[in-house]
Amino acid sequence: MTTPPPATELSADEARRIALRAQGFLGTPDRRAGVRGVLRHLGAVQLDTISVLARSHELIPYARLGAVGRTTVENAYWKPTSGTPEARPHAFEYWSHAACILPIEEWPHFAFRRRAYRGRPHWNHTLPEGTYEQVIKQLRTEGPLTATELGGAKKTSEWWDWSGTKVAVERALMHGEVVCVERRGWKRVYDLAERAIPADLLHDELDDAECLRRLVGLAGHSLGVGTRADIADYHRLKGEQVDAVIADSGLVPVTVEGWGKPAWADPAALATPPRGRHRTTLLSPFDSLIWERARTERIFGFTHRLEAYVPKPKRIHGYFAMPVLAGGRLVGRVDPAREGRTLVARQITLDGPKAVPAVAQALIEAASWVDCTDVRVERVDAPELRDPLTRELARALA
Repeated sequence: MTTPPPATELSADEARRIALRAQGFLGTPDRRAGVRGVLRHLGAVQLDTISVLARSHELIPYARLGAVGRTTVENAYWKPTSGTPEARPHAFEYWSHAACILPIEEWPHFAFRRRAYRGRPHWNHTLPEGTYEQVIKQLRTEGPLTATELGGAKKTSEWWDWSGTKVAVERALMHGEVVCVERRGWKRVYDLAERAIPADLLHDELDDAECLRRLVGLAGHSLGVGTRADIADYHRLKGEQVDAVIADSGLVPVTVEGWGKPAWADPAALATPPRGRHRTTLLSPFDSLIWERARTERIFGFTHRLEAYVPKPKRIHGYFAMPVLAGGRLVGRVDPAREGRTLVARQITLDGPKAVPAVAQALIEAASWVDCTDVRVERVDAPELRDPLTRELARALA
């Protein structure tokens, strides 16, 4: 691919601010659009099984909007607008960056991925004869249903040992014949796509190039500015897929001080300088602001790694260390837990004394959101900052 000459040169600070605004952390959020507005703005909200303060898909809108109710978050994703007989769903779950909640309008643009899944075998599981057809028939007559309601999710207690029914319904999900219409107690609730997806969106008519152009453009919009690798990672595309369509995606080439690689930007992000207030908040490790480790290091000079799957003796920052965003910088980490109505900071890492007020503010706000009335600090990596932090917390809680 031959890259056109850059349209603009950005400083590293300008690129950082553009990225923060694009991700909803700089400027006043559109509270009228609420959680659904956040979803459409980001283009994808990642799901994950880990729940400490809350599940990641709840933490994403919280980080941008503040203490929006957790039931409100779930309803915004999964419940159609009430009061209208033609109510349309707002979201569906599919494979994007990972398992993600996606705006319902993007269903047609994942046709390329559904076609790819249909074209190859999955997981090396052999289905008993007729299982797939039986699942579809049962959903048609009884759905929406969980895998358990369909006849069982597992053969044994091992999480990876799925039953034939579970394999069949997950395969149907990947093929696009079945849709996850909500999560119930973290279990997927499945229904037929023909019922769950609005008729005007239920098609695979767009060719691969058109799908990819749309997703590359969406990634550029959600990132503000990014390298080829950044843009590819957002919806887990291949580099060559990005190369094939980026010239026609609406993004423009730019150079960014210190990045060392060509970058592309959303023209709308370049039209006005990023201004407004910064959010101070805890970030889920699965937040799209910090999805990609190399990008996080490049933009924030911050090395971030989820340690939940690291053996406990080898953890540095904690099981679910949440970066602290303040003033447009990543200023520390908190590994949280909950004991009754106490938010417990098992481990806190601070980027110097100036981070103390911001970390205290982020902890107090998070505690209030999850109905905790107290905050307890167990360990601070810089012992000399423990007393200033506890004083700041006591002052805020008083």
